[in-house]
Amino acid sequence: MINTTPRRAGTILVVDDHARARESIADVLRTAGHQVEGCASAAAALGVVDEQSFDVVITDLRMPGMSGLEFIRVLAERQTDAQIIMITAHASVAVAVDAMRLGAFDFIEKPFNVDELESLVARALGEAEARDRRDLGPQVDGCPGAMIGVSPAMEALRTKIAQVAPTGETILVTGESGVGKELVASAAHAASGRAGAPFVRLNCPALSPHLMESELFGHERGAFTSADARRVGRFELARQGTILLDEVTEIGLPLQAKLLRVLQERSFERVGGSESHTADVRVIASSNRSLRDEVGAGRFREDLYFRLAVLPIHVPPLRQRREDIPLLIDHFRRCAAARVGSEPCHFERSALSRLQEYHWPGNVRELENIVTRGCILHAGGKMRADDLGEWLIDSTAARPEPEPRAAGVPVGMSLHEMERQLIEATLDQYDGHRARTAQALGIGVRTLANKLRNYGYAPREKSYLRAA
Repeated sequence: MINTTPRRAGTILVVDDHARARESIADVLRTAGHQVEGCASAAAALGVVDEQSFDVVITDLRMPGMSGLEFIRVLAERQTDAQIIMITAHASVAVAVDAMRLGAFDFIEKPFNVDELESLVARALGEAEARDRRDLGPQVDGCPGAMIGVSPAMEALRTKIAQVAPTGETILVTGESGVGKELVASAAHAASGRAGAPFVRLNCPALSPHLMESELFGHERGAFTSADARRVGRFELARQGTILLDEVTEIGLPLQAKLLRVLQERSFERVGGSESHTADVRVIASSNRSLRDEVGAGRFREDLYFRLAVLPIHVPPLRQRREDIPLLIDHFRRCAAARVGSEPCHFERSALSRLQEYHWPGNVRELENIVTRGCILHAGGKMRADDLGEWLIDSTAARPEPEPRAAGVPVGMSLHEMERQLIEATLDQYDGHRARTAQALGIGVRTLANKLRNYGYAPREKSYLRAA
């Protein structure tokens, strides 16, 4: 039997507009040893989530203003790490499916008893710990950790990793989204002298600037309002090992200065503390954008760029190594079959040819998703070219481009003002839709929100910050 009891007390946020229900849930969980905070609305909860990280978020479905489903959608956009549990008295299959699709961990119907609630929270915490363990080290006993391919591009990549991994120097991994930058970082850690120590990953776009500093360096009790206990940061967790700063360009300029100091002096202080801690850690940074371009645009420190790009590794897109596609398909179909407990599907020659001719905007991640979908819908059967249907994106489809506000750019306009006008024009084009605007601009949703705040927009002004 699997023990679902959490090894540590969890931090839990309860969101319910009914005060009695909210406090009842909070009392039960506090009695079980958890740290619990409560909010009367999803809007208030979003403000709390911006200031503090939680292991579990429990939310009611029907609330005035933003509903529970809308709340989960916004948390998904922000890439919040918390496990989400939805509570409702209006359970239905459709609501449950929607909640799970948006990223909810599970679903519980009112009325429920104490044991049901405690058991569900324990399972959520167990899943959070399992995820953290996956983040603390590369997968070595399953499909996710494999680097598949025999193309010249892959052979060159393996050679580069073998050259740089033993040195212990800082690595910058670049490449498009979905190419496998984390696998490259994991492989570099596994081939280094720090392989026996932790490999810690930090997903930079998921955190606000306030939370980012605490996640990186930890904080002391009382460092800020919700700091009820000392927290160990990722640099301490990765001691004698490796830390991966995933999408490092999402770190704000003020924190970039502190990160630069850590790389230079190999020491740091927890937030709210004065004691210096040694940073015996190898740093690997990754980005799907050009750091040189980010430096030129004033969004990334040049001195930090030079500190990170000691050993650059570029991961090629899938369209530049098409000969690896059959091997990847065979690998992913066997993995998918093992996960779902079915027979692997067979890809006929027509399907293989079509997939090798495809332009793969989502790279290896998109290929894995398509193979998994095919293995579930055609378990034990055959996949033909016609079966791929609308799964592949038409490369000839025209993408709507934002209309420029002016025919030209005035000479002498500052980069800051040009950036502001571009952001505002793109927001207008997408009717204030944050997620689409951020995607079109190639930045994170949180980065977009931070820039708008810097421009002086109120949180809900002009609908620019309206949630998707």
